[in-house]
Amino acid sequence: MKRWILKNAAVYAETGRIEQGYVLIEGEKVAAIGPMSSCPTDERDERAEVIELSPQFAVVPGFIDVHIHGAAGADVMDATPEALDKMAKALPAEGATSFLATTMTAPSEQIEAALRNVAGYMAEANRPGAAEVLGVHLEGPFLSPKRAGAQHPRHLADPDISLFQHWQKAADGHIRLVTLAPERNGGLELAAYLKQTGVIASIGHSDAVYDEVKAAVEAGMTHATHLFNGMRGIHHREPGVAGAVLMFDEVMCELIVDGLHVAPPMVRFAYRNKGSDGLILITDAMRAKCLGDGRYELGGQEVAVRGQEARLADGTLAGSVLKLGEAIRRVLDYTGCTLEEVIRMASWNPAKQLGLLDRKGSLRPGKDADVVVLNERYEVMMTFCRGVLAYSKLDERGKERWP
Repeated sequence: MKRWILKNAAVYAETGRIEQGYVLIEGEKVAAIGPMSSCPTDERDERAEVIELSPQFAVVPGFIDVHIHGAAGADVMDATPEALDKMAKALPAEGATSFLATTMTAPSEQIEAALRNVAGYMAEANRPGAAEVLGVHLEGPFLSPKRAGAQHPRHLADPDISLFQHWQKAADGHIRLVTLAPERNGGLELAAYLKQTGVIASIGHSDAVYDEVKAAVEAGMTHATHLFNGMRGIHHREPGVAGAVLMFDEVMCELIVDGLHVAPPMVRFAYRNKGSDGLILITDAMRAKCLGDGRYELGGQEVAVRGQEARLADGTLAGSVLKLGEAIRRVLDYTGCTLEEVIRMASWNPAKQLGLLDRKGSLRPGKDADVVVLNERYEVMMTFCRGVLAYSKLDERGKERWP
């Protein structure tokens, strides 16, 4: 059994921050956490790989992206194991140790193929040493044509319990989150059904007014997809979707913090309204992430990527190329929040939403060894995915900084 000791860094454990502490990893699990005074010695742990860190560094739980379409040239809708594998191997470089494979609005048979592929991958290829696929985020087709964004309008449809049941069977029960517009025919019924079956109902790509959002929350909706984007905005005479979800404590809000999708003052506004307990940092990234400028495909439409912007021909934002590590640095800058609060938004809250706090979302003995090392500038230096070193930053000479 492989053993690692990460020592002499600030450790952000579930029970609190340890200024100079250590984390012991055994196999796929966190075995022990504590102050340096209780750290196992090298003599007692000859089989352990010891990593000497620095008190300026932070050891934190792995980040969980509940909304990501693609990365490194791959997309969930490619419906191949190779695509998911590319994503899983690329994400640890940004500190992401698990994710929901997120679909796009498309013909039913294409969605079904993607779902079957995820189910097969989770059964056969979800190995330590890469980001773990936790299930599916079904984004579309149950969306409003008025707020379609980069979702192909031709394939939008009313929420349909029977169709969802068919897709959930194809996914072998792995659809964990569904984005829908509750104001569409069948929206409230589907939201209630999702709640009954343990699936997260999320409002998104919706033109609902406040009273319609209220009805959706009462039906069982507990999540909001990319707050402020693809939804009716705030107006002083009609709070819209954005205003409503900020007011309902039951609703957890996703937020894309790339400085483009949401202006920094509005990120601060969301943080002040929801607090770190009510927000989840996401990327909504598409296949161009980790690559350069160029033209790419997303949901059957061409996307032009230039710098940090991904747009359709008409200028509509089409996902992002954001990395979670960058989102963390930005939210710290935009809001003045603490690293503990960022961990809540990037790790704890998504694990809580998914019902996975027994093994994800924090550093605690017995939980999965999804561990990230950040330097003093909050850059990702190392990432362990279920106890296996999945990423190690190179220094300026092109040599590994860590073993």
